[in-house]
Amino acid sequence: MVHEMRQIYEEREPGFIFHIIYKSVVTFMLLMKLIFPNYAYASVAGPPEQSSPQSRPSGGRAALGAIRQPEKKSPPPEFYVAEPTGGSFFPSSFAEWNKQDSMIGGLGGLRKRLEAQGVVLKGRYLEDTSGNPIGGKSQGVRYAHEFALGTDINFLKLTGHDIGTLHFLVTERAGLSLATSILPAISSVQEIFGSGETVRLTRLTLEHHFGRYATMEAGWFSTENDFAESSIHWNLYVYCEFQSNAICGMPQSLAFNSGYGWYPTAHPGSYLKLYPFGNRNFLISGGLYNVDNTISNTHNGWKLGLNNTTGSYLPFQLGWIHGGTDENGTLPGNVRIGGYWDTSQVKIVTTQIAQFEPSSVRLIDLPQDSVRGRYGGWVEVDQMLQRDHEGSPRGTLLFVSFIWGDPRTAFSPYFATWGLIRKGTFPGRPNDTVNFGGKILVLNPKLTHYAEYLQSLGEKAYRPTEENSFELNYGWRPNPWATVRPGLQYLWHPGGTSRYPNALILDFEVGFTF
Repeated sequence: MVHEMRQIYEEREPGFIFHIIYKSVVTFMLLMKLIFPNYAYASVAGPPEQSSPQSRPSGGRAALGAIRQPEKKSPPPEFYVAEPTGGSFFPSSFAEWNKQDSMIGGLGGLRKRLEAQGVVLKGRYLEDTSGNPIGGKSQGVRYAHEFALGTDINFLKLTGHDIGTLHFLVTERAGLSLATSILPAISSVQEIFGSGETVRLTRLTLEHHFGRYATMEAGWFSTENDFAESSIHWNLYVYCEFQSNAICGMPQSLAFNSGYGWYPTAHPGSYLKLYPFGNRNFLISGGLYNVDNTISNTHNGWKLGLNNTTGSYLPFQLGWIHGGTDENGTLPGNVRIGGYWDTSQVKIVTTQIAQFEPSSVRLIDLPQDSVRGRYGGWVEVDQMLQRDHEGSPRGTLLFVSFIWGDPRTAFSPYFATWGLIRKGTFPGRPNDTVNFGGKILVLNPKLTHYAEYLQSLGEKAYRPTEENSFELNYGWRPNPWATVRPGLQYLWHPGGTSRYPNALILDFEVGFTF
């Protein structure tokens, strides 16, 4: 069965996907060439940004959802006309194509002209293929992908008025999950699967900086952008150096335990970030987000209203950035400590026992109590351990996270992730990475105690306890816009019980930045 499914995948799926990518890129380029054959723009000079468009973080599902914070300066009063950038829409050679910072390049100079006006275009394709030759309920191979298209518009550069920066992002997901249909697994082993396989609005917000001391953003977006988020080192989102959804993006139990809004869903919300010393070293932040348990449904991809609201999610976070840069100075690191209060009324955790048990098990005297309000917190730490030498892009990083949840309602009140990342592997491979990490997921003891109660009544119930895993992968970056990541995961207690044997999972992830 595994051989047949793998054969189908190899013969049809990649060819189909790459054919669609090729046709889409060529069509888009030809249209742009017809519409903008030789166009120059006028603009007011805007503030320089700390990270240029050429250094957009690559890889991982958060790569298009967040930007580094720009240091703003007052623009000069004079106007200027940007020099048109020549060049073909198509690279002159394969070697030139491999040197571009994105797959479709500068679009004959259009991209640079737009960026001079404050309009940054973004795009990405990412696929996760996973199969379990050993363990789980059955064996199989599953493929899932995501396309993402978006833009950031800096109104200061575009109009000369400091309105803020508009962020717009749309994602499309499709495919099947190994975790739900084959293993099973509590945490998806494919980070790109979930939230309704559909086209959805992922971000529509306005962000504004109030000098050096405050930043505010409001609109429709995920909590994952700004609370318990991944750090960026070497221009990489370090959590998304892993394919496991338990690690990539954010520590996943936050979404299990509360109304935390995860990527790619877009919740109405806002945040305020304060920098008490006028720099990025110390951060105090708080947010307010709508809680809607139906937002991830397939038919709610463009839901903007507040119907089905259960409450509000109120996170807060303290952050400390220390050290120098990734390549120079004292070895850098980050510490984030946060917590939340969710005002929703929810049932206690014992009501979730059915997902662990066979349908033949009778849920005798199942408690149905509800409580209003749930809480929890997190600690995240990352630290660069070594750098090959001063100015080197090669080094080693360690990160850990710990999540604690409300013992009355939290599905996983104790959850931890960890990872060791080595950037720079072999001679001539300074941007490749070797990544080793894992998760520890402890299920709520109330679920275990209720299962033991059912066993005492003669029911053949399984005891939910924990689901742990590790992942080892190699991130090959043949050029600035492509990542190929083969790897493996090992899963203890698939689904959180001893019902199915431990599983070995083989992964293959490919990503392109447009």
